[in-house]
Amino acid sequence: ALGAAPRRRRLLGAKAPQPTATPTTAPYAAEVRSLAVRRDRVQALRHVDLTVSPGETVALMGRNGAGKSTLLSALVGLVAPSSGTVRAGDAVPHRTAPRDLVRRVGLVPQEPRDLLYADTVAAECAAADRDADATPGTCRALLTELLPGVTDDTHPRDLSEGQRLTLALSVVLTARPPLLLLDEPTRGLDYAAKARLAGILRGLAAEGHAIVLATHDVELAAELAHRVVLLAEGEVIADGPAADVVVASPSFAPQVAKVLAPRKWLTVAQVREALA
Repeated sequence: ALGAAPRRRRLLGAKAPQPTATPTTAPYAAEVRSLAVRRDRVQALRHVDLTVSPGETVALMGRNGAGKSTLLSALVGLVAPSSGTVRAGDAVPHRTAPRDLVRRVGLVPQEPRDLLYADTVAAECAAADRDADATPGTCRALLTELLPGVTDDTHPRDLSEGQRLTLALSVVLTARPPLLLLDEPTRGLDYAAKARLAGILRGLAAEGHAIVLATHDVELAAELAHRVVLLAEGEVIADGPAADVVVASPSFAPQVAKVLAPRKWLTVAQVREALA
């Protein structure tokens, strides 16, 4: 599609190239202060504060319309603040050129196909290498590591939901952004694909990537998140260690926590370890 490459560059980075500041070392992979965002007539976010450190996984949770996707969009520069500040590392996302922002933050959107436009896996990976100014073969090597067995001539539309998600993740990771954003990453995935994704994300966090997941999947949050941030009507109503927040919020608690509350066990693995 002729208009697809610019669309991908917008998803990978900011939508309006502008001069960028000289890079500095930033203490946080993401830092949001007093953020408000208005979209049309809707106040999508108000007075949001959030920091995410390297190696930390944060789950954004809340009902539909709570502001989760808007917050991710602000972090990747797709929407500009009405007030307050947003930083991804040393960059102000909506004021940073896409080719610079792609090395700081990457978004895997709710529909991975929004990031994919080529006719083959090989062409998709080659485009990702070009967009990231990466050595040719970088994206393909990542995909082979994360998802062995997919051939170069496969059309992305012929992949399963989980395979397509992994291809989109490889595209985003080609630039090695310190901050990785995922919007509802387990939609349409079966149990095995979810488990594989959890393993991939756990490995990325261990390598030092900061990860922010907008998700309704309480089991995924329990498996991965160091912190849970609850949003309601555009405001943060809770922000703390995953066990504390989900045990105090039954609507967002996994089954293990519902059964064993007030014990702060979230997964079967944690219970098994405690009883060993």
